Amino acid sequence: MKVLLSIKPIYADKIFAGTKKYEFRRSIFKNPNIKTIVVYSSAPVQKVIGEFEIESILQSNISELWDMTAQESGINKEFFFEYYKGKDRGFAIKIKNTKKYDKPLDIKADFKLTPPQSFVYIHGI
Repeated sequence: MKVLLSIKPIYADKIFAGTKKYEFRRSIFKNPNIKTIVVYSSAPVQKVIGEFEIESILQSNISELWDMTAQESGINKEFFFEYYKGKDRGFAIKIKNTKKYDKPLDIKADFKLTPPQSFVYIHGI
């Protein structure tokens, strides 16, 4: 089973360029068997552009999470702390083995899904 995540194009591009090694989340999927993330690049791209494997998922208080991931975060400190504002803990998905699709896929036609706010489980892909 895989999870499809909505990611802003600027950050999705950094993931596939190799300059963003962590994807940050305020909450995380409950299924521990998820090994692959499928990337939906949100507006204005609005396409499924690739996938990556999960090396690990860090969970920690916000300051420690920044200290552990800052060097490979692909974002700045101000954005990080603003994203987690009001949260005590956060999650960082460590990215490995990225695979950008040769041809982006359509979320509705190819996956029979609507773009998720955060994530959606997908089967058989």
